[in-house]
Amino acid sequence: MGRSVLVTGGSRGIGLAVARSFAQAGDKVALTYRTGGPPPAATGPGCLAVRCDVTDAEQVERAFKEAEAAHGPVEVLVANAGITRDQLLLRMSERDFLDVLDTNVMGVFRVVRQAVGEMVQARRGRIVLVSSVVGMLGAAGQSNYAASKSGLVGFARSVARELGGRGVTCNVVAPGFVETDMTKALNDRQRAALLGRVPLGRSARPEEVAAAVRFLASEDAAYVTGAVLPVDGGMGMGH
Repeated sequence: MGRSVLVTGGSRGIGLAVARSFAQAGDKVALTYRTGGPPPAATGPGCLAVRCDVTDAEQVERAFKEAEAAHGPVEVLVANAGITRDQLLLRMSERDFLDVLDTNVMGVFRVVRQAVGEMVQARRGRIVLVSSVVGMLGAAGQSNYAASKSGLVGFARSVARELGGRGVTCNVVAPGFVETDMTKALNDRQRAALLGRVPLGRSARPEEVAAAVRFLASEDAAYVTGAVLPVDGGMGMGH
């Protein structure tokens, strides 16, 4: 029997690749989307699309109930939902800063808090948070995003210390430059500048990030917790 897996922000990009990877391995996957109807690409075999805005605690609770009704208590949580509101610091509004923190940090807090009750009771569980190399290196125009993604490391390590004795692990994946809809919007100059900072000289495929997530959620990683696993081609090396 496959495990019950919930992936937030699973309608495209890294989240969709993660959801598909678990489904292909035989797990039962619920993935969340925020607006509109269920994305056609996210409703393949083994996947249940659930509407959920992680900034709303009631929607988070409802999404978990829907996932649990279909697949049983969530055993693997992948917190991937996130947004950007890029702007230079002198021009950044408080709303832009707070919106990013509300989704990228408070959203993670909401979904992890919702998941851990059942995990603690079962004395097993896997939590994987999707951060970013930007959280380690910083980036001009992304002080809000970098702060949010860096904050996930301290949050994950605190959860790992709290729940390790109950058989629950909590780890972080930190992707670098990944081929997604967001990065496809970059112009040639921006793309070249980013790739110039990557020792491997190329961007990552979403499936490569998904493989790292699946490892941290696997039995092979049963003794790994509080770790940050970079999937960045060496871009953040040393951090």
